[in-house]
Amino acid sequence: MRRLTTLAYASLLATSLAGTMLATTSSAVAQDDSNKIPPLMEQINKGNWLPQQEAETLRDEFYYQNAVQAYILTIPILNTIGLRDGSEAVFGGGYNVLPIWKDRMDSRAWVPTPNADVIYSMSYLDLKKDGPLVVAAPPNVIGMFTDFYQRTITDVGAIGPDGAKGGLYLLLPPDYDGEVPKGYFAFKSPTYNVFLFFRTIMPKGENGPEPEPAVANAERTRIYPLWALEKDVKPMEFPNGSGKTVNMMYPTGSSYWTKLKEFVDYEPVASIDPVTRGVLAAIGIVKGQKFEPDDKQSEALQKAVETAPKMILAGRQLGRPDKRNLYYKDRQYENIWAGATADWMQDSYLDVIQRASYFQIAYSSAPAMVMRTINAGSKYPFTARDADGDFLEGSKSYKLHLPPHPPAALFWAVTAYNVTDGTMTAAKQLMPSINGFNKVKTNDDGSVDLFFGPAKPAEAPDSNWIQTVEGLNFLAALRLYGSGVEFFDQTWKPDDIVKLK
Repeated sequence: MRRLTTLAYASLLATSLAGTMLATTSSAVAQDDSNKIPPLMEQINKGNWLPQQEAETLRDEFYYQNAVQAYILTIPILNTIGLRDGSEAVFGGGYNVLPIWKDRMDSRAWVPTPNADVIYSMSYLDLKKDGPLVVAAPPNVIGMFTDFYQRTITDVGAIGPDGAKGGLYLLLPPDYDGEVPKGYFAFKSPTYNVFLFFRTIMPKGENGPEPEPAVANAERTRIYPLWALEKDVKPMEFPNGSGKTVNMMYPTGSSYWTKLKEFVDYEPVASIDPVTRGVLAAIGIVKGQKFEPDDKQSEALQKAVETAPKMILAGRQLGRPDKRNLYYKDRQYENIWAGATADWMQDSYLDVIQRASYFQIAYSSAPAMVMRTINAGSKYPFTARDADGDFLEGSKSYKLHLPPHPPAALFWAVTAYNVTDGTMTAAKQLMPSINGFNKVKTNDDGSVDLFFGPAKPAEAPDSNWIQTVEGLNFLAALRLYGSGVEFFDQTWKPDDIVKLK
């Protein structure tokens, strides 16, 4: 009995000591936990406000980064505004003014990747000022209407609702709620400003393409307000853009932001998505509010308008990791849409970087340019590299071999452009382009060899040489109008450009 008591006492003592140790340990753990903070607090200055100077520096950096993103997101808008402002400064404006490059476009027109091998007609319509507008489109136009964000309103021509027969297009303002009469191809634009872009095909003549019939067809275009009486409609004006130096590029300085602010104020809220509007608001651009950046913000905006284009250029230079920009597995040619739709949609996202890359050097994206339509649409493979993978240099000479029978029901063309902004290379040869309607020397098998260089290579016929500019990189674009099935199944492929020794 006494022994059991001793054992019971020992057991009780052990239990008590264990409990004391457990309590002591728990107290220590609790005391240690009390000194810890959540990981996010640890990361952000250990749960305290930042030093004043660091906070101000980060705020300024955030403003700058938002300005860079604002540039990338809005370059399609400023691209169109640049076209309009440059055109209207030289040719005038109004729904009745349709500049036509009647003798073809050359390097004196500063325009992103223009095509010298068709006749261009371009005008800028204002549905807020003039209300609904009717455009009588001629037959056999390759064209489109886009809003000023360069979203396609509709194709015009073979891929459009008129089916290349011509017809009456009715363009309605975004807030229009009136009667829509029958008999028109009617479309509502997301923006009041609308871009009209028509191309008419030159027939082949004895000495190359003949502009006159294409110009005459373009001059059949008529534009007038829907509700205007005939006697009140302004007569059409068709100024000739050829031979004139005109800067139609997007702005490079502070006017980028002031013109963007004017656009935001003029257009309806729905014309720009909320996320982009949020980025713009972060730099002070809000519809109906004053835009008054201080000196430090103005400096950041200028830095952004200088740096963002270089960022876009760097992406184009280094290429996409997914290689979607390459047309072929064994060629250097690229697809400027990188497999996106005409509105820059990939499978699950809006490809804003590819969109910015496009509008840095080009304009006007339409379904007809992207869809795989047989003998009706158009394709634009281009390359900035030669067969060795080296960038094309204006100081060197090259040869491009096009195999026989290019799949182009209408015509093919090859043009040289500057890499940074897509303007034509400005050599003494004002029109750095050759097309299938030219008197091009062909090989016995029907293939064609074209040549590039600052001076004509010895082996190059005069008709097959495109002059480049020493000291400047360039890219070469192949256009296939009325692209055929051989292009899509890649049984016909252009050769890579090769260096000449």
